[in-house]
Amino acid sequence: MGSSTITNLIPTIYESLDIVSREMVGMIPAVTKNSSAERAALNQTILVPVTQPTTLIDNTPAVTSPDNGDHTVGNVSMTISKSKSYPIRWNGEQQLGLRSAGTFNEILLNQFSQAFRTIVNTMETDLVNAGYQGASRAYGTAGTAPFGTAGDLSDAAMVRKILDDNGCPQSDLHLVLGSSAVANLRGKQTILLKANENGSDAFRRSGAIAEVPLDGFMLHNSNSISQITKGSGASYVTSGSTAPGVKSIALVTGTGTVNAGDVVTFAADANNKYVVNSGVAAPGTITIGDPGALVTIGTANAMTVGNSYTPNLAFHRSAIQLVTRAPARPLGPNGEPMDSADDVLMVTDPISGITFEVAVYRQFKQMLFLVGLAWGANAIKPNNIAILQG
Repeated sequence: MGSSTITNLIPTIYESLDIVSREMVGMIPAVTKNSSAERAALNQTILVPVTQPTTLIDNTPAVTSPDNGDHTVGNVSMTISKSKSYPIRWNGEQQLGLRSAGTFNEILLNQFSQAFRTIVNTMETDLVNAGYQGASRAYGTAGTAPFGTAGDLSDAAMVRKILDDNGCPQSDLHLVLGSSAVANLRGKQTILLKANENGSDAFRRSGAIAEVPLDGFMLHNSNSISQITKGSGASYVTSGSTAPGVKSIALVTGTGTVNAGDVVTFAADANNKYVVNSGVAAPGTITIGDPGALVTIGTANAMTVGNSYTPNLAFHRSAIQLVTRAPARPLGPNGEPMDSADDVLMVTDPISGITFEVAVYRQFKQMLFLVGLAWGANAIKPNNIAILQG
């Protein structure tokens, strides 16, 4: 078995990628991706460039051009938090019977599809977790799916208002919904079925929502959006006064956990639902998402942890980042691969742009395929992320 083994599998591998890339994955196509066939190790740090705004200058006539225009290009530190492979192993006896029956290639296609699906779903869940734990504020009722009133799309308008108030850019906005919210759109919001009013008939034809704009959002459906369990925190009150714009809030008196992603309110500001970005397991200091407190929250102010909820996510593409790399492999003194892989192929999904590694290993009377990827996910701009509770 030489390189021709994996080369002959290229049509099967790309067909399986094509199947998975069209399934219910909402976060991956909506976030900013930094994907490469370069290799990275688990826990390795990768710097993602982020441009910073500069100030305007006056248009003052002069003999020479203005001595301005230098920009500082910052960066966000991203960590490769997971490096995973999906194994597919066959021995000669298993393969022989299925080849005789003519079913081996079909089974292998399904196995590769499941390999890509498992990796993609794990990345999708990581992006959802990063999104809701790194959001600014929330809107909606915990335990009640949004868009449940026929003809009423104000849930989208209100979560858009949070982003607008936070100064979020007005283009490239995305709303990723769980199954209950999507079911309400399909069953109760008939305006989305009218191509002349929403600009696309995709929703009516196939139930697809990716082409349907709503209040400036492109809609997505994700199976990874499901109910999260609130922390057990109770009876906490603030220690000291928190000024508008401050994100760190000291808590005393109470007990139990306040988790990242919990939605909290304060007696002094019951109208705003703040999202905890960094929690506590005992009295201490929590951090809420940018832009921080919207009003002064005085000392000894009671905090309430909201109920468990489903975190539908509204955000600007640049607010959530996904970095993917090929898993690290040992190299020899001249840079040659030193593990026992018989052949390695890099395959790029044309839909997502993510490059996966497919390796084959010769073993005793059997062979092992590994589909691998290393990645990290992070919410880098909480003020451009909001939660639509369900």
